[in-house]
Amino acid sequence: MSRIKEAFAHGKAFIPFITCGDPDLETTAAAVRAAVRNGADLIELGIPFSDPTAEGPVIQGANLRALEGHVTTDLIFDFVRELRRDVTVPMVFMTYANVVFSYGAERFIATCQEIGMDGLILPDLPFEEKEEFQPLCRKYGVDLVSLIAPTSENRIAMIAKEAEGFLYIVSSLGVTGVRSEIKTDLASIVQVVRENTSIPCAIGFGISTPEQARKMAGISDGAIVGSAIIKLLAKHGKDAPRYVGEYVGAMKSALR
Repeated sequence: MSRIKEAFAHGKAFIPFITCGDPDLETTAAAVRAAVRNGADLIELGIPFSDPTAEGPVIQGANLRALEGHVTTDLIFDFVRELRRDVTVPMVFMTYANVVFSYGAERFIATCQEIGMDGLILPDLPFEEKEEFQPLCRKYGVDLVSLIAPTSENRIAMIAKEAEGFLYIVSSLGVTGVRSEIKTDLASIVQVVRENTSIPCAIGFGISTPEQARKMAGISDGAIVGSAIIKLLAKHGKDAPRYVGEYVGAMKSALR
């Protein structure tokens, strides 16, 4: 069984997203460890990119701060090697196709396997073009995680049938960011997913409160939170890991 499935093996999964290098890699490592100690089931690590098209202003800001701190893909790979000495939960990278292309796709994905990454999410990769990466991901045992958006409509079944690792269901149209209310009919999307695959699905984009997380996990197999965590890092800087840990603990408790 894929290691990613382990994240969903003990009830509803809580998945925090953290941008590598915001404000620095040392703080990222402390935040990841705090999240894991407080119940995070899977960690989504963002590799910063200069044009993160799926992101709202909060995560865009994190990308810029990390890039201004001269964080590179190679530094992030070394950072994960160090993290894997004691962090055992599944981890996936979230970045953009251009980051992988410019590094060299095979070299990038082979390194993911070598350092212990379990999956890869590329939000700007259309489902119809995933063959550019899928064979390499399969060769190196790295799950290429697909996204399903409210606009996927008649493609939901097709995407679900070919899914690997877990399915990332995008809660709302637009970019990432905290939302006061999520109005998309996610239950009907999840129903189509369930009819076409046994792979778990988690909902992300816009979730920030325990109540929202509980509602989204009630529909699906877990909740993904990014912007609310990045806001803590932006506000508290090097002191943020303690606050990230407390936040993850509260969110995980809501899912229990």
